[in-house]
Amino acid sequence: MTEEKEEVIEEEEIEEDEIKAEEGLDYKIENVVATVVVEITEKIDLNIIARKHTDVEYNPERFPGLVMRILKPKATILIFSTGKMVVTGMRKASEADRVVEKVLKNIRKAGIKVSNPEITIQNIVASGDLHTNIDLNMAAIVMEYAMYEPEVFPGLIYRMQEPKTVFLIFSTGRIVCTGAKKKEIVKEAVKKLNKEVRDLGVAKKDLGNPDYQDITFI
Repeated sequence: MTEEKEEVIEEEEIEEDEIKAEEGLDYKIENVVATVVVEITEKIDLNIIARKHTDVEYNPERFPGLVMRILKPKATILIFSTGKMVVTGMRKASEADRVVEKVLKNIRKAGIKVSNPEITIQNIVASGDLHTNIDLNMAAIVMEYAMYEPEVFPGLIYRMQEPKTVFLIFSTGRIVCTGAKKKEIVKEAVKKLNKEVRDLGVAKKDLGNPDYQDITFI
């Protein structure tokens, strides 16, 4: 990627952050998951890749795929002998092309022919904050497609129908959004949820000391 393209991406990210701030939205993408299918002339011998690259993990007795990690952009890739791959750990969908390009380069260094990668974004996970406490008991009653079982899990599960996404909502106002395949859908869903909790009257200024304080991603 050229410096000029990197500058354009940085400018777009700054503009997006400014727009989110203006609209009162507070969220960030934590993980982008993509699947990849490449053309192969024969099944990939993962043992050859494991011997060529010592920084990969391959233990076929425990898991059939080879694990490869890319540092920049940061991502973890599961490679299977069928030519299928799963990419996780990216922060932007736009990083997928560069990640896959580096993976294919490493595979070719092992003398294996692969070509024509087809990349599909499968899921985008984002975390955010609605900046208000939420009455989850009330939310479970007034919000359709919501499920709340505090004895099992401290958050409310809300299956938004349009756009099609799933939210974990905590009493602190912290949220996790999953199921979107485009960042624009994440933005639309968070914006809609932000409005819904206020319109439905489940946003509360103070609910005392909530049991759940934060969200940690591993």
